[in-house]
Amino acid sequence: MDKQWLLLDRDGVINHDSDAYIKSPEEWVPVPGSIEAIAQLTRQGYKVAVITNQSGLARGYFSLATLSAMHNKMCRLVEECGGQIEAIYFCPHGPDDNCSCRKPRTGLIDQLEQDKQINVAGCYLVGDSLKDLQLALAKNCQPILVRSGKGEKTEQALPNAIAQDPRLQAVKIFDRLSDFAYYLIND
Repeated sequence: MDKQWLLLDRDGVINHDSDAYIKSPEEWVPVPGSIEAIAQLTRQGYKVAVITNQSGLARGYFSLATLSAMHNKMCRLVEECGGQIEAIYFCPHGPDDNCSCRKPRTGLIDQLEQDKQINVAGCYLVGDSLKDLQLALAKNCQPILVRSGKGEKTEQALPNAIAQDPRLQAVKIFDRLSDFAYYLIND
């Protein structure tokens, strides 16, 4: 049986995040263990897609070419560890652009489903923000929160979020992506 897709947020999950934005390949630094975790998961048969808001493009903090260079670095590091990232989908818009692709809206995953002829319902979606968890629920994915990036702050806000949407009680929490990968592979 074909293993399922695994959907990952980028900043705060795969690489360190910054309130000043990640603006260059040099600033793009992996969270310890994340690259190895992705490689391990793909060797186990999981297909990995990265789903990320990149409003730094709309804000003029970096160019499409620079974003591409950051993603090339990420993919190269994963490949050097024996893994593969199947797809990367990013929203280039700002928060006020009212697009359909900015998380928690479902446009990026809708595009992935259309491009790959798949249905992601039931797949894991790993993120560090409430938007990631809300997107997971909107697409009937299993929401996973990592404490890396903005995850600790998100975890503290979860009780209020659960009061608004009780489905968020289903969120499983891990320190970082490598801990989730260990859980998934050894469960």
